[in-house]
Amino acid sequence: MITAIGMIEFTAIAHGIEVTDVMLKAGNVELMFAKPACPGKFVTMVYGQVGAVDTAMKAGLEVGGATVVNHLLIPRVHPTLIPAINAAPEIDHADALGVMEFFDMVSAVVAADVAAKRSNITLFEVRLGMGIGGKSIVKLTGQVSDVKTAVQAALDEVSSHGVLVSHCVIPQPAPALFKAMM
Repeated sequence: MITAIGMIEFTAIAHGIEVTDVMLKAGNVELMFAKPACPGKFVTMVYGQVGAVDTAMKAGLEVGGATVVNHLLIPRVHPTLIPAINAAPEIDHADALGVMEFFDMVSAVVAADVAAKRSNITLFEVRLGMGIGGKSIVKLTGQVSDVKTAVQAALDEVSSHGVLVSHCVIPQPAPALFKAMM
């Protein structure tokens, strides 16, 4: 089980690769991913024990300097977050559909983790920056009241540092729309 994650979003691909190497050497962490993202950004996510991730993040932020767009360290990541980033689980229906759209990737990960921790919802997609102009999207489902609670908690959390584009909660989404979202 993954206990902590750290993520840094960069404006420069080459520097992001260099900083990822520094992070891996500084802390006893594992690499979740290190990849380019639209539009010409780079994102790195590491995981491991809290102290190791903290050490890696400090080293990465120091070397990353002005190329760092945003970053996060989540000490007790919700267990559904990583599967939602890696692949969408199959869900056959929804009482409500919640969607949050951000200009950056870090805000989406923070929002998804908070939503999952604060309400009884299912994260089914956290898309980070690829194929959508560098934006990120969080999709979740559950009972209408739970989805509203989760979305509001997530928006409250990222309002001071995230860049929200838009959001919605759709009660009883049309089956064709929900299927298209999967």
